Amino acid sequence: MRETAFILLLLAASGLPAASAAESSSGSGEASARDFVARRFVTDHRMSIGKDTIAYTATAADTILLDADGKPKATIFSISYVKQPVEKAADRPITFLFNGGPGSSAVWLHLGAFGPKRLDLPSDAINPGGPPYRLVDNPHTLLSSSDLVFVDPIGTGYSRALGKNKNADYWGVDEDSAVIAEFIRAYLTAQRRWNSPKYLAGESYGTTRAGLLIRDLELKLLDSVFFNGVVLIAVATDISIATDEGSSNEMPYVTNLPTFAATAYYHDALPEKPADLDRFLEEARTFAGAEYLAALFKGSSLSAAEEQAIAAKLHRFTGLSVPYLKRCRLRVDRARFVKELLRERGQTLAFHDTRFVGKDLDDAGENVRLDPFLLGITGPFVAVMNDYLGTELGVKVEEPYTAFSLESNQAWKRAKGGQALFSGFLNTTPHLAEAAATNKDFRVFVVSGLHDLATPFFGTEYVFLHSRIDKERITLKNYFGGHMMYLYEPSLRQMSEDIGRFMTHERR
Repeated sequence: MRETAFILLLLAASGLPAASAAESSSGSGEASARDFVARRFVTDHRMSIGKDTIAYTATAADTILLDADGKPKATIFSISYVKQPVEKAADRPITFLFNGGPGSSAVWLHLGAFGPKRLDLPSDAINPGGPPYRLVDNPHTLLSSSDLVFVDPIGTGYSRALGKNKNADYWGVDEDSAVIAEFIRAYLTAQRRWNSPKYLAGESYGTTRAGLLIRDLELKLLDSVFFNGVVLIAVATDISIATDEGSSNEMPYVTNLPTFAATAYYHDALPEKPADLDRFLEEARTFAGAEYLAALFKGSSLSAAEEQAIAAKLHRFTGLSVPYLKRCRLRVDRARFVKELLRERGQTLAFHDTRFVGKDLDDAGENVRLDPFLLGITGPFVAVMNDYLGTELGVKVEEPYTAFSLESNQAWKRAKGGQALFSGFLNTTPHLAEAAATNKDFRVFVVSGLHDLATPFFGTEYVFLHSRIDKERITLKNYFGGHMMYLYEPSLRQMSEDIGRFMTHERR
């Protein structure tokens, strides 16, 4: 896990399919741009949400982007859902949604959370096994509040480079943001939606991307695209909090602790399980930000008596033994925690959603080899997405839809401004703060899962309480579940209602 710190920002690591030859950095750009014809598949649908019926048009289409010479350089494939009919389309909000990785398509938010169809997975963190899987109407779709555009970055879905360009040309912090910004401008122009209320919704590295898009669109002086807000799910806008802990970055030890506590509580692994989870987590926050932080700051000057006292309190919050905690010098990284907590039961935990349990072939190992979350959800999403495209959206494309490009993830380039000798962690939160300072209607809705160790909720709270964004502009919400907390249907239901109210408030 320490080798894939940056990939923790959504569904990388073992269990995902490798990139196909069609999406390789050298192959996909070789197709002649002259021969490429933009594909567009339009279908009409109806669905019931309670007593209401929603009619909508689904459009799965290529948007061809041009270079400075007017030649096609890339195509971005998106799937949009537009409610029908509406009195004045321009007044209806529109939300652009994308996942993370980097290297991920939008399939997870699309069929897991906010699209009009939802993959029917068990909410109790159980591997569903083999196909067939069910796709059902999604009563929690955000289509009730906004039109939706699910965007696949280049190298994912059916998006790819054209002409002499290569997919890898767009695999980087700045390159990716620039091309997605071009797509958003092109979409707003083609669909005549420039004056609609606009939102960005990103998950994991998608939240990093959202901050960069605000920089490249809203904060572009004299040629701005203003937004009404952003929805950030499993937040990674400050990579110093959402990356591996270690001697050079001890803050994650502090911000991970409440997630350890929520996990140990869920698995009945605490020495004494308290009756009230919320109160227990508040105690964990208080201890982590005061006594624990001060103890870590002391380093080797911490006395034996102080070490014993802190280890005893860590034992209460994490369920790990005092001797183990002392051997770790009071510093338990996430990769060790998911292997150690249930070791005596012969079980391991998932990293992105610690509710999931599995079993490794090596019970004595230090790291989880077979992540039970990734193995539990990847196959169903990939199968259902490929089936949905052809059977319900009428998409006639010969190659399979690329849900995740591991090649893209591993080739991702750092930000151009971050290449200095002593450059540190990428942080896109300041762009959100600048937008909030200059746009009175700009607000931020922040979503975390209690059982997510990729982007822990206490770390997200820390980032936004130090973001310099007015507290009145930020909504912080924690939900039961992991990185994809929406897989727990009660959390999805509440989150959808909360985001709907957030968008409604913005339009008043």
